[in-house]
Amino acid sequence: MTSSGRPTVLYISYDGVLEPLGQSQVLGYLERLAAELSIHLITYEKRQDRENAERMGAMRKRLEKAGISWTPLSYHKAPSAPATAYDIVVGTLTAFWLALRHDARIIHVRSYVPALIALAIKRLTGAKLLFDMRGFWADEKVDGDLWPAGGRLYRITKALEARFLKAADHVVTLTHASVREIESFPYLHDRMPPLTVIPTCADLDRFSPQEGGEGEGFVFGYVGSVGTWYLFDEALACFRLILERRPDARLLVVNRNEHNFIRVAVGAAGIDPVRLQIVAAEHCDVPAMIAKMTVGAAVIKPAYSKIASAPTKLAEYLGCGVPCLGNVNVGDMEEILEGERVGVALTGFSEGERRAAVDRLLTLLDDPELRNRCVETARRLFSVDDGVEAYRRIYESLTMEVAEDFRGTGGERAENA
Repeated sequence: MTSSGRPTVLYISYDGVLEPLGQSQVLGYLERLAAELSIHLITYEKRQDRENAERMGAMRKRLEKAGISWTPLSYHKAPSAPATAYDIVVGTLTAFWLALRHDARIIHVRSYVPALIALAIKRLTGAKLLFDMRGFWADEKVDGDLWPAGGRLYRITKALEARFLKAADHVVTLTHASVREIESFPYLHDRMPPLTVIPTCADLDRFSPQEGGEGEGFVFGYVGSVGTWYLFDEALACFRLILERRPDARLLVVNRNEHNFIRVAVGAAGIDPVRLQIVAAEHCDVPAMIAKMTVGAAVIKPAYSKIASAPTKLAEYLGCGVPCLGNVNVGDMEEILEGERVGVALTGFSEGERRAAVDRLLTLLDDPELRNRCVETARRLFSVDDGVEAYRRIYESLTMEVAEDFRGTGGERAENA
């Protein structure tokens, strides 16, 4: 606790807050919680972001205004394993120093690398660990063809995953499908941590229906990266089928730095490049881009690890009143799109399955209530305010546990092996 009585939280994210994901999925929550918590934030910023003095300065002012203390570290990418190991060492030393200096009693970690850092801090300080696991990271590496199945890195990371889950005082995951999977892990049968589902929410005050989309014609939209998990080629294949029915349709891609790849992929798909518009937008400008779209795409490689995934773009599309083309076997996506009638989930990637999905999508777009249904579904399932409230309840429960530990040790720091 600080002198003001606010719990002290050390939050560690391997995503940078200068990236769109960090702004929506880290700051989107912390800025709303900062009035009730003393937050010390550690992030790993990419080189191109750190070298932008103007953006770094603006972010520091933004965090200072919110009352959040920020320690940005450098993210290292290559060579992969040594670079990550270096980041872990630097992060552990930094986090330990901050935890001791500010007597942090709750450590909130976003994904696996920060969780490894937190294990040592928890053992040394007795702080409570909130493991925001975000997905099955080791399995994502295998499913993304980045690691060999059953290889040494995979086995080590899965062993660490078990340690994270057993050490956690609370676990946040993105989907109900992943909760069912975690509850089946044998090593947790006698030590199941509290589990809370908080999907990747959106700021629905910003991601909301806006003026400016009228008169754009049929716009097939795509927001975000196009590599590894997102099946951009499948989205293009569906757009090509839409062009057969709507020859005036256009493709709008909002993407930061993969423009050459996108142009090549569009050409390879046999799509006239005149139909393509690529925009590199700051996160604050993305709602205006989505407002131009008739439908947004979020087609993701279906794999075991993806049962734990909830794409941010789904919440953002729906919040803006835009239906989504997605696919089955990805988190709770099919249940949301088909169950709420706010989009269509591809059942497979054959030509026939694509055509069936496009036919259903074009029929759905004729529904005059579709736009309102998208917005209502987003507000019910993906409101960042609901996400903040869920985190608030978790912090309150961990703070109570901290107080009980404090009383149980006669006012001395709890020993926590």
